[in-house]
Amino acid sequence: MFWVYVLLSLKDYKKYVGFSTNINLRLKQHKEGKVTSTSYRRPLRLIYLEACLCEEDAKRREKYLKTTGGRRFLAKRLKSYYVKYIKK
Repeated sequence: MFWVYVLLSLKDYKKYVGFSTNINLRLKQHKEGKVTSTSYRRPLRLIYLEACLCEEDAKRREKYLKTTGGRRFLAKRLKSYYVKYIKK
């Protein structure tokens, strides 16, 4: 399986979109601060996860979620989450 995931920084409330073949290891690396791009933004929370059967599809999906359209998709998809947990 190939995984596309979105992490939310509980420090600055910004999102990080990533791709991995080993999701458990990758999330552990993020949480331990071993990933340069998120180490200063900890703590992090996994807020979205997709599984793909093909690596090419997963990479394409990751790239899409990093675009303006992808950010809008996530905002609509996670609307209840944002209202309940972010915008208090």
